[in-house]
Amino acid sequence: MPPPRLPPLNALRVFHAVARHLNFRSAAEELLVSPQAISQQVKILEAALSVPLVERAGRGIKLTEEGVLFSQFVHAAFDEVLEGVKRVSKTAHRERVNINVSPYFAARYLLDRLGTFQEREPGIDLRLTTLLEMPDFATDEIDVSIQWGYGKWARLDQIRLLDDPKIICCAPALARKLRKPADLAKVTLLHPVASKSLWPDVLRHLGLEGASIHDGIQLHDAAMMRRATIAGTGVGLLSTLDAAEDTHAGLIVAPFGENALADMPAEQVPGFYLLVPRSRRRVKSVAAFCDWVTSEDWSKAGSVDDSAQETAAELKRRTRP
Repeated sequence: MPPPRLPPLNALRVFHAVARHLNFRSAAEELLVSPQAISQQVKILEAALSVPLVERAGRGIKLTEEGVLFSQFVHAAFDEVLEGVKRVSKTAHRERVNINVSPYFAARYLLDRLGTFQEREPGIDLRLTTLLEMPDFATDEIDVSIQWGYGKWARLDQIRLLDDPKIICCAPALARKLRKPADLAKVTLLHPVASKSLWPDVLRHLGLEGASIHDGIQLHDAAMMRRATIAGTGVGLLSTLDAAEDTHAGLIVAPFGENALADMPAEQVPGFYLLVPRSRRRVKSVAAFCDWVTSEDWSKAGSVDDSAQETAAELKRRTRP
């Protein structure tokens, strides 16, 4: 049996309008033709499909059962074509770059420097979103992402922008239980959701592989890790800048010293990576942003007001006699 033939495309276009308006005259006004031409195209489509699609309903029309079913497929098809037009038009002509950046990197490093990029490329419109999860570059219409991790993303160009070594930190009261690394078995460990290997690598480095360590608490991002550490919820692995600020303020301590993890193997030290699909690098505006990002020295960062100090101050007020 031969496959069904595609109905005339103009008739499909007319039915797409009719199904949305449920009125021949309104469909005719949208398509700039007469109501009679609309009616004729619907009849042509019904003849091609051998089923009735519309029926009269007072002064208007309504879809038959077959018409309702077919309209769903027609709407979906036209939506796909429209999305394709948007994608092709943006790729060919846009000067916009959609970037997705981990919240920590955006707040600690990127936001203070975007003015530099705008001065360098005033014709490019940046659109920034901050999500921890890896975006779907196609579905989310993202051109470039800066993500925290270990550089193991497939099918993406990736450049390591910055190392993110960690320091074992905890509240001063909790530090009294931590005389030696083996004492970590006595306390709650705060794990980043984005890495299941970070604490196991740290424990292995400290000679505690196979030790009886409970699962601890999973935290979504670096800000939550920092606040939970200050609050005494558990032992956290903080970035060096956060650890330096909070130990200086007396909010936390590094019970095993700030250099306890300094000689971790390079492949076990996470970092921030510039990620971009190869096809996006061909877009001039995307390439310009990538060139700027890779030319910057990200080892310098400003302070971040993520309310960690406010949280600590509130805790002190609550416990003050």
